[in-house]
Amino acid sequence: MPELPEVETVTRLIRPSVAGRTITGTYVGWLRTLGGSTKPAFRRAVSGCCIATVRRRAKHILFDLERDGKAAGALAVHLRMTGRLYVERRGDTPAAHVRVALDLDDGKSLQFHDVRKFGRCVFVKDPDAFLAHLGPEPLESGFTTQVLWNALRVRRRQLKPLLLDQDFLAGLGNIYVDEALHAARLHPERRANTLRKPDAARLHTAIQRILRAAIERQGASFDTFYRTPEGQPGDYQHEFQVYSKTGQPCPRCGATIRRWVVGQRGTHACLRCQRPPRPPAG
Repeated sequence: MPELPEVETVTRLIRPSVAGRTITGTYVGWLRTLGGSTKPAFRRAVSGCCIATVRRRAKHILFDLERDGKAAGALAVHLRMTGRLYVERRGDTPAAHVRVALDLDDGKSLQFHDVRKFGRCVFVKDPDAFLAHLGPEPLESGFTTQVLWNALRVRRRQLKPLLLDQDFLAGLGNIYVDEALHAARLHPERRANTLRKPDAARLHTAIQRILRAAIERQGASFDTFYRTPEGQPGDYQHEFQVYSKTGQPCPRCGATIRRWVVGQRGTHACLRCQRPPRPPAG
């Protein structure tokens, strides 16, 4: 599933093509993509609206809409496993696997392509309320080491499932959690409340450094599905230290990288760099 760097890349690349454009028509090829809305209701909500801004929140791409200069809700797109957004010249019939297409006033079409039908493109009246449950953005200035440590030390959950929890921290997924924990030398099963402040500082630094580096490389194409709006793969998969490296030597210490399941998610780590937590006394 695309994570923060991939979704941020799509947001940045799609924005110049659609910001300021007016939606003149809609096509819906798979009703469940709309998240429970009917086709007529969806058309009424978005047709004639101007796409004022395009922004990311966690793993969602938000198209803020305006009608007659006033806020008119937003489209919230979640790519899930196989979703892709792109803009192309409007044709008579959308291509196979296009679930939603929005005709624009410049003769082009914003298209949501999703082979496995897991993604969503929903209209929401209040996007901030719709996403209010999400945790802080890890690249915003307000997300400091102190903020992270304060949140960690009051939770007893294992680090890997906690960092994957979007209500705790927005945007991270399996890839970047594994990479950040390895960079911070923290075991995925360590309890959050056992971290000292220097541990939290290393984790904070690792999360921000890795996310920024991945955005610079336009994300990671670890399978055939993630592509930028231009159809190009990301490049950060060549920088992976542990993710998908099972059985290979750790680039830092040379020990064999292991894979096992933590919180129902495949997990990769070096058990020499990331020492397992001690069992409870007794």
